[in-house]
Amino acid sequence: MKSGSTMSFCDFVFHRPTALTDACRLGQRLGAGALYFAGGTELLPDIQRGVETASDLIALDGVPELHGIAFDGAGLRIGAMTTIRELAESPAVREAYPVLAEAALTLGGPQIRSQATLGGNFCRAVPCADTPPACIVGGATVRLVSEEGERTLPAENFFVGPRCTVLRPGELLVEILIPPQPPRSGASYQRFALRQGSALAVASVAARLVLNGDKIGSARVALGSVAPVPLAATRSAAMLEGRAPEEDLFARVAAEAAAEARPISDLRGSEPFRRLLVEVLARRALREAAARASERAA
Repeated sequence: MKSGSTMSFCDFVFHRPTALTDACRLGQRLGAGALYFAGGTELLPDIQRGVETASDLIALDGVPELHGIAFDGAGLRIGAMTTIRELAESPAVREAYPVLAEAALTLGGPQIRSQATLGGNFCRAVPCADTPPACIVGGATVRLVSEEGERTLPAENFFVGPRCTVLRPGELLVEILIPPQPPRSGASYQRFALRQGSALAVASVAARLVLNGDKIGSARVALGSVAPVPLAATRSAAMLEGRAPEEDLFARVAAEAAAEARPISDLRGSEPFRRLLVEVLARRALREAAARASERAA
């Protein structure tokens, strides 16, 4: 299909497996000519623009193993086919890890959130995706399944580059697991876009702080839209640990986060502008994460 041409499902061989094993087998057998299809909010426009090409689409909505949200001893399990709307409205998510529900609410408008999926937000691997930074600071892991077996990776290791992940042919992201959060922890997700509504993030920052007495026991910081992949800002996080959660510390850490960022200049913002945004957003995220951790400790 040529870029800009009219697209319909008649242009593809359409498959709809009803079991995870069948979905993996199809992807393995069809190879590079096949694409897995979740909500389609990013994939279909990419096909229409010629960014992606496919002869076969494998729809995943009929695979029960990819659906559902549950909390057990291991933490919050979220199926890859969970829609962004379900994520934002889930009582289990709001109770166990509310910052992910907050991040989900920033993604597009109501129509997009009703169709887009958490798995799609990960697997399309666009740098401006909203859910990965929030998952990364929560210590999330991803479970990947293929005919050969399964493997589990830290969420930050799932991304290789823009629109590129570690997924192999026939391998599927089945679920994201967020472990139980420590009692004295708080997290925040902050973003900046050029307009409200469905605008993509120009820069985003997520932070989680865990208090130990009057100091920060552990910290995680992640950046979005300012690197080829969602970025775990490890140097910034290390600066926080063992120190009191004070404004001057947050200012220094925010400056380090801006230095850790690897932004580009494009139509939505220049490289210096994005670094400035990271610094501002990081201070906000750290301030809110500290306040929330203190509230949970009270």
